[in-house]
Amino acid sequence: MFDAKKLLDQFLGSQVPGLGGSVRDRAGEAIQTAKNNPMKTGAIAAVLLGSKTGRSIAGNALAIGGLAAIAGLGYQAYKNYQAGQAPAAPSDAPSANNPVLLPPPVESGFGPGSPAGSNEFVLVLIRAMIAAAKADGHIDDAERALIMDKIKAADVSGEAAAFIEAELASPTDIDALVAAAVTEEQRVELYTASRLTIDPDSRAERGYLDLLAGRLGLADQLVDHIEATVSSAKTTLSQ
Repeated sequence: MFDAKKLLDQFLGSQVPGLGGSVRDRAGEAIQTAKNNPMKTGAIAAVLLGSKTGRSIAGNALAIGGLAAIAGLGYQAYKNYQAGQAPAAPSDAPSANNPVLLPPPVESGFGPGSPAGSNEFVLVLIRAMIAAAKADGHIDDAERALIMDKIKAADVSGEAAAFIEAELASPTDIDALVAAAVTEEQRVELYTASRLTIDPDSRAERGYLDLLAGRLGLADQLVDHIEATVSSAKTTLSQ
């Protein structure tokens, strides 16, 4: 089995050749590299979504990191929800020069040291992101072939490329996605990953996210927090 966490990093574009140091320290340089050489970042979300959400999410995710983006956003939304806070507005978000997204505490149930960080569940997160990318039905056979050509050009090959190709060709199995999210934290991360992939600007995308939230059993207020947290992060990091 291939390294799902590495693929997720490539999926969100946080692995940028030639950049050292922490993701936070090198975020500005990484984002510029992504703009100048988009395929060098391995931002598969950008490939899947073309010039729509993918182009912006690639740069945004560079400033957060792969699994850390999903775990950090999910944890922040969940923590605010449990504290009874009102969902944040984009204008409430901190500046891009002082990001607040940090790895969740080990005992939080989010991130690498939890069941939500296992290789098996990270594969589920990638499946969820691909399903979200397909939600508006725009990926046909010709586009799928083009996507795979670009993915291989981004140095994704072997089992990882075969996995993506199979997921693109297969109907979305929302039952399997939901069943794989056993803990509340996993359910939050699965929805967060899906929402991070797309901005629901079509009825099909919005309907898919609403269906997913309902099937996951997420409270409306918790979904509102996830929506607000992801939107705020995107707004902040794209400035």
